[in-house]
Amino acid sequence: MQTEKQKIGELGENIACKFLMKHGHEILDRNYRKKWGEIDVVARKDNMLHFIEVKTVSRETEHMPEENVHPWKRKRLARAIQTYLLEKESETEWQIDIMAVFLDFNSKKAKIRITKNVIL
Repeated sequence: MQTEKQKIGELGENIACKFLMKHGHEILDRNYRKKWGEIDVVARKDNMLHFIEVKTVSRETEHMPEENVHPWKRKRLARAIQTYLLEKESETEWQIDIMAVFLDFNSKKAKIRITKNVIL
């Protein structure tokens, strides 16, 4: 059984993937999990691998959800990325992007903001 927060997160990830595909990305993996970390979305565009952390909010009061990628989350993300690269994509250029998805349930619309090439 999913919590409300998990449902909102999954909806945000679905919206993010549709947006990425519409803009020429190929989705390679979703929710790549290891016990030491998780990557929400792995996508490729123009020979660049994108590791994407998706932050979804349904409240208007939260203007910078990407700030919720705290240091411990960044560390876990970095470990998961290292593992992914060792397992699947050792010889490719890559970057980390954060996608903030703002849901408006009243209008049934979403806004997306991308912060590209984040340094952990």
